[in-house]
Amino acid sequence: MIRGGCLCGAVRYEFEGPVEEAHHCHCSRCRKFHGAAFGTYARADAASLRVVGGDGRLKAYRSSAPVRRSFCGECGSSLFFAHDAAPRFVWVAAGTIDEGEGEAKPDAHTYATSKAGWWQIEDGLPRHEGHRPEYVRPIRAGAGPRPR
Repeated sequence: MIRGGCLCGAVRYEFEGPVEEAHHCHCSRCRKFHGAAFGTYARADAASLRVVGGDGRLKAYRSSAPVRRSFCGECGSSLFFAHDAAPRFVWVAAGTIDEGEGEAKPDAHTYATSKAGWWQIEDGLPRHEGHRPEYVRPIRAGAGPRPR
């Protein structure tokens, strides 16, 4: 079981692990959502994600037509994002994970061409211009990602 929550502790969540995929996203929306050079996300099975505390404080908004982002309405912590074309998954802001099996160890950079001009990617991980390749076709087709 992987557990985490927001900065103020009002919203708590858990999901079944292990984390099978994590990445750094450099798109402008993720940078703004996190207030940082990139957002780091761990993919979770949407059916296993449970908000176990502070559900009434969880807020959501559409940052683009297909993407819904969730955050704590009290402290503003970025928590999750979901893509309508991939309803099987939810991406959890990796920095909010407190404990659990395995690490949310990123294995790629997405939207690397949109990175902040002042940030240099120097870790040797694969870089993608947009979504991870395994997500591009299904998201454009509206079918959702294929399981890894």
